Amino acid sequence: MIPQDDELVQRIRRDLVDGYDEEFELELEDRNLDELADTSLDTSSVQYKESRRRYFRELFRMQAELVKLQDWVVKTGHKVVILFEGRDAAGKGGVIKRITQRLNPRVCRVAALPAPNVREQTQWYFQRYVAHLPGAGEIVLFDRSWYNRAGVERVMGFCSDEQYEEFFRSVPEFEKMLVRSGIQLIKYWFSISDEEQHLRFMGRIHDPLKQWKLSPMDMESRRRWEEYTKAKEIMLERTHIAEAPWWVVQAVDKKKARLNCIHHLLGQIPYGEIEHQPVVLPPREHHADYVRRPVPQEILVPDVF
Repeated sequence: MIPQDDELVQRIRRDLVDGYDEEFELELEDRNLDELADTSLDTSSVQYKESRRRYFRELFRMQAELVKLQDWVVKTGHKVVILFEGRDAAGKGGVIKRITQRLNPRVCRVAALPAPNVREQTQWYFQRYVAHLPGAGEIVLFDRSWYNRAGVERVMGFCSDEQYEEFFRSVPEFEKMLVRSGIQLIKYWFSISDEEQHLRFMGRIHDPLKQWKLSPMDMESRRRWEEYTKAKEIMLERTHIAEAPWWVVQAVDKKKARLNCIHHLLGQIPYGEIEHQPVVLPPREHHADYVRRPVPQEILVPDVF
């Protein structure tokens, strides 16, 4: 039975609130356990509540703009690649979640490649990344990218000096080729302090829901903080090109980093609002000879909640 107008409006409002609750759940998931246990943090204060309201107000506003951007990309056939690089626990995954949360996964997708297998190790270095590049009307977000060679592979000794130097000779030409082919390439580095990474790692260690994020490689990267810093500085210096410059996001404050990154991203793409025809729900057809069959009890999921 179709609800009456007043009931329908209330139902739509409840669904909207449920959607926003999911966003609050994501934020709760992001907090460190020490913050949750901090009795000095007055979550009932006017200042705290206003700060959260302001954050969500800006986040929802910019997510609405991201939907407009998505429509424009589809309409114009634009192709976008966005690289997210940074140290472990720098917040790359958090901003990617907020960017993609309300977008069509067929238009905006995430590429998070695992370590190369034996066969991929024998291929042209960029080959496995090329397979994930966008077609017309697509946006691809790389959660780490070909810059693994300039970072983790260099620091951990997974590539030779010759491979490392060849990467720096090749990557500017590779990225220029992408741009000439019509792909807009945007590169972000998420920057956090030594102290902040330590705190985030400790939060993951003591949170059973986040321990899966830690690997032996993460532990080793923490030990080699200074080597990663040197590798990052060389990478930015040698691959900051006019066709695809680097943009550094100050990411010690997660919420500010997300808002600043999304705001900057919106400013990099010359999108406009696309007019859509009004959506009209067609009436459902009814046939007198149709009788809906009952669902067999044995295949129903139990109502536990």
